[in-house]
Amino acid sequence: MERDNQTWVREFILLGLSSDRYMQVFLFVLFLVMYLVTVLGNFLIVLLIRLDSRLHTPMYFFLTNLSLVDVSYATSIIPQMLAHLLAEHKAIPFVSCAAQLFFSLGLGGIEFALLAVMAYDRYVAVCDPLRYLVIMHGGLCTRLAITSWASGSINSLIHTAITFQLPMCTNNYIDHISCEILAVVRLACVDTSSNEIIITVSSIVLLMTPFFLVLLSYIRIISTILKIQSTEGRKKAFHTCASHLTVVVLCYGMAIFTYIQPRSNPSVLQEKLISLFYAVLTPMLNPMIYSVRNKEVKGAWQKLLGQFSGLTSK
Repeated sequence: MERDNQTWVREFILLGLSSDRYMQVFLFVLFLVMYLVTVLGNFLIVLLIRLDSRLHTPMYFFLTNLSLVDVSYATSIIPQMLAHLLAEHKAIPFVSCAAQLFFSLGLGGIEFALLAVMAYDRYVAVCDPLRYLVIMHGGLCTRLAITSWASGSINSLIHTAITFQLPMCTNNYIDHISCEILAVVRLACVDTSSNEIIITVSSIVLLMTPFFLVLLSYIRIISTILKIQSTEGRKKAFHTCASHLTVVVLCYGMAIFTYIQPRSNPSVLQEKLISLFYAVLTPMLNPMIYSVRNKEVKGAWQKLLGQFSGLTSK
C-alpha cells in the first residue's frame, strides 16, 4: 500500500517473550493451563450465580459482568500468544492487530468502570443497608452496567482509529506479547507526541476517574465501619468488601503503573511482564478471590456440591 509517499505495513511481527525454543514450549504449557483455569473459574462463577437464587443480587450481577469481561480479555490476548509460541513466523495481520487492540483496550476500560460501579454497590450495602435494594434496583444496575460497557468500547474505538491512522513505514516488529497500544504507537515514523497526550488524557478520564470514585467510596465505607460498636459487626462489614477491595488493588495497581506515564521508559521486559500480569494472572485470580474470601460464594459452592453428591449417590 502506498499513501503519502510512505509504505504502510500489511502485517506485524510480534517478538513475544523468548526466542529460545524450549522456553517457548514451557511458556506455551504454562499459559495454556492458566488460560484454561481462567475460563473454567469464571465460567463456574457465572454458572453458580445463575443457579443459586441467594446470589441474585446487584453485587453478583456486577460480578457476572466482571467474569465475562475477564474471560473475554484473556481470550483477546492468550490464544494468539499461544499460537505464536509454537509458530515459526509470528505474524499478525494489520486488521487482526487492530481488532486485538480494540478488544483488549476496550475490555480493560470496561473492567475499570465495573470496579467503580461495584465500589458504589459496596458503599450502599455498608453505609445504607436498609435502603440497599431500593437504591440498587434492577433498572439502575442495568444502566450502570451498560454505561460501563459503552464507555470502555467508545474509548477503545477512538484510540484504535487514531493509532492505526499512523504511518508505520517499514518497521513492523512489535517487541511485545500483543498489539498493545504503546508498543504500536512506538512503530510510527512520525511525531507521536499528540497520541501520547491523548493516551494520557484518556487514561486520566477512564482510569483515574473510576479510581478516585473507588477511593471515595472506600473512605466512606471505612468511616462507617469504624463507627460500628461491635467487633463482630465491624468484621462482618469488612468481609462484605474484602473480595472487591483485593481485586481493585490488583487491577488498578498494575494498570496505573503501566498507562499513566506513556512518556516514561520502563524496560521492554518490564512492560511485557506487567501486561502478562494483567492479561493472564488477574483474570485467573479474580474468581479465586471471590470464591475464597466471600462467605456467600463459599456457601453456594457447598450447597451445589452437596446437591451434586446427593444426585451421584442415588
